[in-house]
Formats: sequence, structure tokens, C-alpha cells
Amino acid sequence: MFKTFNVKTDHHDQMIDVTADVENWIKEQNVNDAIIVISSMHTTAGLTVNENADPDVKTDMLRRFREIYPWDDPKDKHAEGNTAAHMKTSTVGHAQTLIIESGRLVLGTWQGLYFCEFDGPRQRKFSAKIISA
Repeated sequence: MFKTFNVKTDHHDQMIDVTADVENWIKEQNVNDAIIVISSMHTTAGLTVNENADPDVKTDMLRRFREIYPWDDPKDKHAEGNTAAHMKTSTVGHAQTLIIESGRLVLGTWQGLYFCEFDGPRQRKFSAKIISA
């Protein structure tokens, strides 16, 4: 079972909770116990599992990423000028492997799956593949 999801981002740096989108698709597949691999289709956008209760966590993470990887570093040589976005994506990773149990993602109480935009706004994609147990 495979699906490509579309994500429209609205900001240069953004974390979008895609947990419900993925869980709704899992329900449609009528899968009980499996593994799911979710992968960004971009080198400047990634996926992470992080807290989904306090929105300040996203705000703080994006601010810290901007501090660590400034957008306008004059030493960067990449012609597109988005080296910072590539660095951020490499830091969070492009993919997540998660467990599905009883038809739901196995996540902690405060966890959610986030699509991380680092070079937006853009139309983006991520893919998911369910591997049955």
C-alpha cells in the first residue's frame, strides 16, 4: 500500500502536523498491525516526530534552526542560495519509520508527525508505504 500526499506550505519555514492525514489513510487501508515508512520527496523539506501539544515547541524549533543555519551566510556557494534549507532537512531527516498497531500510529501522548518546510512557500509531496507484519 502506497500513497503520495500533497502539502501546500504557506511560509518559508513551517512545521505542519500531518498525523491525521496519515492516520486517516491508514484507516482507509483497513490495516491493523504493520510498519509505515513516510518520506519527503524533497531535499529542502523533511519529516519529524515531535510534540504536538504546545505550539511554542514548533516556534522555538524553527527559531533555533534559523539561528544555527542562517539563510544569508555569505560563505555559502550553492547557486540556489538555499544551503540553510538543505542543512535543516539533513538535521531533521527526510523520513520516519513508525509502527501501526490496531489501525493507528503508535505515538506517545504528546507526539505528532510533522512535515517540515525549509524553503517555502511551495507545493510539496511526501510518500507513505505500509509494510504489513
